[in-house]
Amino acid sequence: MDDSKVVLRRDAIAGRDALPANARQAAAEAIAARPFPLPLAPGVIVSGFMTFGNEINPLPLMRKLAGKGARLALPVVAGRGKALVMREWTFGAPLSAGVWGIREPTPEAAEVEPDILLVPLLAFDRTGHRLGYGGGYYDRTIAELRERKHIVALGVAYSAQEVPSVPVSPRDARLDLVLTEREVIDLRGQ
Repeated sequence: MDDSKVVLRRDAIAGRDALPANARQAAAEAIAARPFPLPLAPGVIVSGFMTFGNEINPLPLMRKLAGKGARLALPVVAGRGKALVMREWTFGAPLSAGVWGIREPTPEAAEVEPDILLVPLLAFDRTGHRLGYGGGYYDRTIAELRERKHIVALGVAYSAQEVPSVPVSPRDARLDLVLTEREVIDLRGQ
């Protein structure tokens, strides 16, 4: 494993965890309050995520998008070395504890292929690279979906998670945009 990624992961987790709870909540609400930077066609499928640790909470944004007609999905870990399975989900639908205790839709929920992915991260840079936890789940998922259809990968983060440069490996999938409480960073021209 790349030592620079190990150090950056450790520092990113510590920095994120140092943010006060009220600042984390205010950041999530600020992202949801801003106009969404993409058109939402009727029936567009947006995959979100349930938080792990002190990740930014995408639920206020997901609630807003659902209110504008988006269908929602959440990821399910299918196994080590595999892409995530996205299952349809609505607010109030049952969730079960998945890998690492992250809440995910139950097996009865339909599998879907999202058009827009809200992607968690530990760190990001202005070239569209992100640092995750190292399992490669989102990188595989984004790459596989991009082989089949046009998707938009949207990182959702605290502005404090920006770093000058994320170490990159060939399998790393780039983000198209990053939403923080301070700004919308459009990386599609990179």
